[in-house]
Amino acid sequence: MSERSVSKQKRGKRWYDVLAPEQFDRAKLGETFADEPDKIYERTIETTLGEIEDDAGQNNTKLTFKITDVGSDAAYTEFVKHELTRDYLRSLVRRGASKVSVAQTVLTTDDYRVQLQPVAFTTKKADRSQEQAIRRVMIDLVREAAKERSFEQLVDSVVEGRLSSAIYGEAKTIYPLRRVEIQKLTLEARPEEVAAEEEAAVDVDAEDLAVDEEA
Repeated sequence: MSERSVSKQKRGKRWYDVLAPEQFDRAKLGETFADEPDKIYERTIETTLGEIEDDAGQNNTKLTFKITDVGSDAAYTEFVKHELTRDYLRSLVRRGASKVSVAQTVLTTDDYRVQLQPVAFTTKKADRSQEQAIRRVMIDLVREAAKERSFEQLVDSVVEGRLSSAIYGEAKTIYPLRRVEIQKLTLEARPEEVAAEEEAAVDVDAEDLAVDEEA
C-alpha cells in the first residue's frame, strides 16, 4: 500500500472519547478509533472502579461497559459487568476455612435480567448444613434486592458494597464470617430482549397446544 493510501486512511478515521453512563458520572473510560461511527457500536471497554474513582484501593474491582450510542466525538456506554479480580479473591481464601458461593439470576423492577454471584469466606471450616444455610441467605437477599430495585439501583448496591454487607449481616448469624463479596454481576438481557424471549416462549407453547389438540 502506498504512503498516500495510508495517509488517506488515517485522515478518514477519528478518535472518540468513550464515556461511562450517567450512573458513573460520565467518566472518561478511554478512547476508540474508527473511520465510521457505526463501527464502534457494541465495542466493550474494561476498566477498574479505582480508575473511575481515582482510588487505587478499588483496583480489585473490574467494570465492563459496552458502547450503545455514538455522538460527533464521543461514544456512550452501558454497564454490562462487575467482577472482582482473581488475585483479590485468591487473597481471601484461608486454609481450614470455607468458601461458600452461589450464582443467582434475577429480574429487576425494570425488567433487566442479571446474574449475581455472591461469595462468603468463613473464619473456620463450616459443615455442609451451615454452608447450605448461608447459600439460602444469599439467594433470598439477592432475589429481594432485585425485586425492590431497578437495574441501576441494583448495580449501585453491588458497587457500593451494600448488598454484600446485607448478606454478611444475616449470614454471620449462621456461622462466623470473615468477608462477603459479590464476586460478579453480569447483565444477561435488556428489557426488550427479555420481552422478545417471553413472546417467543408463548408462541412455542401455542404451537405445542395446537399439536396436542390435533392429536
